Amino acid sequence: MTQPENPEIKATGTTTPKKGAKIPRQPMPEQAPEDRRHNFEEVPFGYTPELALLESSRCLDCKKPGCVEGCPVHVDIPGFIRLIREGKFLEAAQHIKKQNALPAVCGRVCPQEEQCESKCILGVKGESVAIGRLERFAADFERASGQVQLPEIPAKTGKRIAVVGAGPAGLTVAGDLIKLGHEVSVFEALHEPGGVLMYGIPEFRLPKEIVRAEVDYLKRLGVEFVMDFVIGRNATIPELFNNGYHAIFIGTGAGLPSFMGIPGENLVGVYSANEYLTRSNLMKAYLFPKYDTPPIKRNKVAVVGGGNVAMDSARTALRLGGDVTIVYRRAREQMPARAEEIHHAEQEGVKMMLLNNPVRIFGDEHHRVVGMECIRMELGEPDASGRRRPVPIPGSEFRLDVDTVIIAIGNQPNPLIPQSMPDLKTTKHGTLIVDQETMMTSVPGIFAGGDIVSGAATVISAMGQARTAASAIHRYLTG
Repeated sequence: MTQPENPEIKATGTTTPKKGAKIPRQPMPEQAPEDRRHNFEEVPFGYTPELALLESSRCLDCKKPGCVEGCPVHVDIPGFIRLIREGKFLEAAQHIKKQNALPAVCGRVCPQEEQCESKCILGVKGESVAIGRLERFAADFERASGQVQLPEIPAKTGKRIAVVGAGPAGLTVAGDLIKLGHEVSVFEALHEPGGVLMYGIPEFRLPKEIVRAEVDYLKRLGVEFVMDFVIGRNATIPELFNNGYHAIFIGTGAGLPSFMGIPGENLVGVYSANEYLTRSNLMKAYLFPKYDTPPIKRNKVAVVGGGNVAMDSARTALRLGGDVTIVYRRAREQMPARAEEIHHAEQEGVKMMLLNNPVRIFGDEHHRVVGMECIRMELGEPDASGRRRPVPIPGSEFRLDVDTVIIAIGNQPNPLIPQSMPDLKTTKHGTLIVDQETMMTSVPGIFAGGDIVSGAATVISAMGQARTAASAIHRYLTG
């Protein structure tokens, strides 16, 4: 396919540097902190073609690429970077899509620094290739060009698959199976596909138009989406089989929030991160009164937790006008959030209260939050996770004046589907038990992947399990 002329490259006379040239890792342009803290627009602007060419030239094109090994969906990373280096941006996007149906999403939210980029040979003595930024660039270039090509779909097999949940795992399974000639229907409880990509990640980190574009690509491939449909209520899984589906994939995620079990968690002004982010994302509370959703603006906000969801909640609350403090019981180096997200939060004005843990939330006579009691912590011996366990310091309690508390300490799978089908075996944590090589559950013909299996994890790990499941479903249906 002929690559369209790129006027930016032509006008500047940019040429591709020699492969492996000693060029520093290219930073990604982004909004200034003082500007972005007041809006919900995406923070990074993305690479220009010139920056993408420079960054792609840093790749050594290893014969045994560790980056591919580090990618849960095994994208041919050197292959797509080579195409970018040659100026074949559209071909690069199409190359990625052979293994990854959601490249624009993964280029934005995946922890590349812990996965593909951590295996880059350049990272041994310097900085790894910015694989995620290049993936985002290729996907964005293709979308902006309006030249999104569909792969050739084989003849229909006559097999029908029901996918429960339109999150990252469900979308990945649907994309893989539709390209193998099967008919795929995705059942989603909410009114828009995307799952956590739509309701759990803020607009400034993952614009909704990006998710909608990825979903539209699947629709164009032939995937059917059935919205506002709760499996276990509108229909059970056995009823899906009775309606002519030959296999079922469960990808309902982990949408049941965890709480701390401390006094005062039932007060007005205490939110789970799920509720807080959903109201902001799907219900557009941040656009009140244009959208008739009760505003969730507060003055003094405490966010409990240290992961990416805590950062998302804190940065959302900040944009809604709050004075925001993250309260985390461990030290900074133990925070599970991406370093980039912590950095962005601090740049924007979020305060970090580390080695502190809430023990009580106070309310007034109207049962509204007015404060939170915390206790200082110190690090003891390592626990099962390998991190030093936080230990309370006796007598160190103090009060923090807040009017909102957002609990972001993790999620559990919703028990609705297992309860409606007792034959599905679960762990004590409520996750589905599967054969890790096929992702089949204890019931033949029913497969599962993502957070419903692993507990709350990353988007790309859910997609990796989904690809394994899709391959196994295809083998199961074709004998």
